Amino acid sequence: MPLSTQSQTGGDNYVLVASLDNVRNLSNILKAITFKDHAIFNATPNGLKVTVEDSKCLQANAFIQAEIFQEFTIREDSVGFQVNLTVLLDCLTIFGGSTVPGVATALRMCYNGYGYPLTLFLEEGGVVTVCKINTQEPEEPIDFEFCSTNVTNKVILQSESLKEAFSELDMTSEVLQITMSPSQPYFRLSTFGNSGNAHYDYPKDSDMMELFQCTKTQTNRYKMSLLKPSTKALALSCKVSVRTDCRGFLSLQYLVRNDDGQICFVEYYCCPDEEVEED
Repeated sequence: MPLSTQSQTGGDNYVLVASLDNVRNLSNILKAITFKDHAIFNATPNGLKVTVEDSKCLQANAFIQAEIFQEFTIREDSVGFQVNLTVLLDCLTIFGGSTVPGVATALRMCYNGYGYPLTLFLEEGGVVTVCKINTQEPEEPIDFEFCSTNVTNKVILQSESLKEAFSELDMTSEVLQITMSPSQPYFRLSTFGNSGNAHYDYPKDSDMMELFQCTKTQTNRYKMSLLKPSTKALALSCKVSVRTDCRGFLSLQYLVRNDDGQICFVEYYCCPDEEVEED
């Protein structure tokens, strides 16, 4: 890759260097979690985790494994910083948004440590654009304490079937109600909008249902305003895992294939709506 050999990048000083032959493999996954301006970046030898949060009720994480990058060099056990995600995406799409078929923009992303900017080198057709974005000290992400041992219900669906459901449900509803049960209705999505109540049911033996593991009947409501950002990830994904724990917290994990067929994951955590009235 041309950028990886360019001396002006001064790679010897960077604590983090990540290079991609196709910038879209990063920009697309970041778009799936863009609903607030700022994002927390945390790099480890395993790859890059980008976190966006809203009101301590919603958290989105994008995981880009080290193997996705053509080069991924980290000189510390963990490197973290906070950056304006809107500005970063603008740089990646404006200077890296080639519309010419077969032409991709290469990216070399470098970070020199605390107090230094995030530097982007974007190369297309021999022309290199350099962008420097100010960084801040990262805030500690919220720990939703969502662990697999506390998961009570889990289903894995083909994303197409969930997209179909969202297109049919009434999005004027303030909440989305999710019922998961070992007996009928098994997996039900419900809305309560201007046009009345609507339900969308999935049989547990549906072709769209890849996995059905429900141990108890749970009905929880989630604010639609919190769930809407996750539809960006849904649009990019091919599979989605829906999990709830014993507290009613929701995990939506999306499997996303990039332009090169490699797999990345986007996960959303959402708190249940505390105002739901028990039947």
